Amino acid sequence: MQTTITIKPIHHRGEEKLAIVFPYNTTISQAVKSIKGIKWTQTYKCWYLPLSKEFFELAFTKLKGTAQIEYEELKTYLKKRKEILDVKKQTGQPGKEIKIKEQTIETFAMSRDNMKLLDQTIKTLKIKAYSNNTIELYRGELLQLMRLLKEKSLAEITTNQIKSYLLWLLQYRQCSENKVHSTLNALKFCFEQVLYQPKIFIEIPRPKKHWQLPKVHAADQVKKIIQATNNEKHKTMLMLAYATGMRLQEIINLKIKDINSARMVINVIRAKGKKDRQVILSEKLLIQLRKYFKIYRPKEWLFEGKPGEQYGYRSLQLVFHQAKERSGVNVKGGIHTMRHSFATHLLENGTDIRLIQELLGHNSIKTTIRYTHVSKAQLQKIKSPLDELDL
Repeated sequence: MQTTITIKPIHHRGEEKLAIVFPYNTTISQAVKSIKGIKWTQTYKCWYLPLSKEFFELAFTKLKGTAQIEYEELKTYLKKRKEILDVKKQTGQPGKEIKIKEQTIETFAMSRDNMKLLDQTIKTLKIKAYSNNTIELYRGELLQLMRLLKEKSLAEITTNQIKSYLLWLLQYRQCSENKVHSTLNALKFCFEQVLYQPKIFIEIPRPKKHWQLPKVHAADQVKKIIQATNNEKHKTMLMLAYATGMRLQEIINLKIKDINSARMVINVIRAKGKKDRQVILSEKLLIQLRKYFKIYRPKEWLFEGKPGEQYGYRSLQLVFHQAKERSGVNVKGGIHTMRHSFATHLLENGTDIRLIQELLGHNSIKTTIRYTHVSKAQLQKIKSPLDELDL
């Protein structure tokens, strides 16, 4: 069966974009990265371009020989967008309600009040020392709604209008529950911390999140992935991901001084939630780190891209995908599956779940408990009632 590339619309950081989605394939990936202006979004986990005819034609030309290209959702979106713009021109009423898939969302002209409010919100986030990722996420969510509101002030929006917007995101835009939670978090911060209107969210429910089991590799699959690369830097990063359960960002943020071989620990500084923690330094990993260090001689960052510069987020993802492809392992998921595998294998080997929680840096034990649902050792203890029947 021929691989399919989907080109569809997304709203990213308050702007319309063309998302390019495809199952990982080296040939397609190289073709996509050759498109001028292409960028990666971690929020949607895909490549994207500005939404325009010129960029669509550019992408189509670059990709048409590599796979089947599907863009029905884009055509539907552009048709609906044209209908909205046509009605606005005909009525001359920027506040007129437009029905979209049986749900309504109001369209207004952008106001200066909204831009001022956005600026105040960003300043408040910075004062409260929120991470850059959170600031960018909230900025994008607020900007997206403000551009739809246009001349109407966000401060004047009602509870029912917020509910209509959330329904539009879920049903028309087909956004994930996590995306809608991010939208609510951004709005809640703005109304509570900047506008001082906390009561507006009392009647707004949150969508139930999709409860998803972690994707886990078997131990022999982890071995195949690590052995699938001959590059010592790549091998070291993959070994570290599995040996410590560290997040991707935590790996590329590591500095040489964070490795404490005397105590056999690695210091993870300002990790998720701005918390420090320590993880175990395995003996095999230490041997590999020393081997790697003798070859590459990094200066400050443990893993460098260009000399003296931090290794790239996307580059490490690509290292994992290429190693997995060469290994023949077909479990879906990115390098975060090494973290899931680390936790699950520790659990299967009898490690106390509270220790696993500390190693992973989870705030709540509830987050760690989900690994019990994928533990092979736990499942093997259960005997099916069918086996009790004398058949």
